[in-house]
Amino acid sequence: MAQEPSRLTVLDGWRGVSILAVLAGHLLPLGPKILQLNAATATFGMAVFFTLSGFLITRFLLKNDDVVVFVIRRVCRIVPLAWLYMVVALLLFSWKPDDLLAQLFFYANWPPMQLTDITGHLWSLCVEVQFYVGIAALVLFGGRRAIYLLPLLCLAVTAFRVWNGVHIAINTYFRVDEILAGAVLAILYERNLTTGFRRTPLIVVVPLLYASCHPASEWLNYLRPYLAAATVGATIYQPSSMLSKRLGSRVLRYIAEVSYALYVIHPLLGATWLGSGDKIVKYLKRPLLFAALFALAHISTFYYERRWIALGKSYSSRRPRPAVAEPE
Repeated sequence: MAQEPSRLTVLDGWRGVSILAVLAGHLLPLGPKILQLNAATATFGMAVFFTLSGFLITRFLLKNDDVVVFVIRRVCRIVPLAWLYMVVALLLFSWKPDDLLAQLFFYANWPPMQLTDITGHLWSLCVEVQFYVGIAALVLFGGRRAIYLLPLLCLAVTAFRVWNGVHIAINTYFRVDEILAGAVLAILYERNLTTGFRRTPLIVVVPLLYASCHPASEWLNYLRPYLAAATVGATIYQPSSMLSKRLGSRVLRYIAEVSYALYVIHPLLGATWLGSGDKIVKYLKRPLLFAALFALAHISTFYYERRWIALGKSYSSRRPRPAVAEPE
């Protein structure tokens, strides 16, 4: 079994980097529009986030294949804030009933694409939740060993993208290979197949990952899931590298802790007075928007989400464990 370097604190750093990249891509001017840096930066953030998600979820199920516990904890982590956000958005903006159902049950990123202006970012939660359902069903019917089918599924999804010429999309069937690549990383980690990550040159793979997130990079987009997994894996197994040390900062760890709330809430604030006005006025308000966003995310994380997470852990821990036969 692989030994965890510093409890994998580098992953918290990456989570902080990923949400900062998404927020920058959505809320800040990152250069002339012709350069498409906003799209590339937001895509970079999501690629890293999906990789982390696939890695952590797969490791959890490799260690504990109790699907009921997994589902309870995931529901208590994801659903309360997402549904609260949807209710608030519903009160402020008019939605069609069908659109609301698609949001609530996380299938809005499938045709006919029932995402709205204020909930468009929740496509990523749709991908996440659908992955949870898929891997839970896989383990439920195939046991823990069925997880080792995920590398084949990852390659199949990428091949499907290549076949259809899709560089980047928000449909689960065109995007889930980013999560599955993280699952592959978890399998390699648990099997201690890490030699390649120890030798991966971060100075090369990080720029390649960012380039693969740019809309103009054409075929390189197909390698984005694997470059993201290689980047995260390399920082896990090169803890003395400058990048890995920076990822261990307290600031990034805090941002990682409130990252889910930051992601879910930020478009709603952008639709208020804080995001109104012409270009100059709008960006002059950005410091206020970010201050309000971090304040709300802090409150949500520590006074709302944490209660649900604790409830999920408490409820799942009371589940009777299967009896283990005594050795003869």
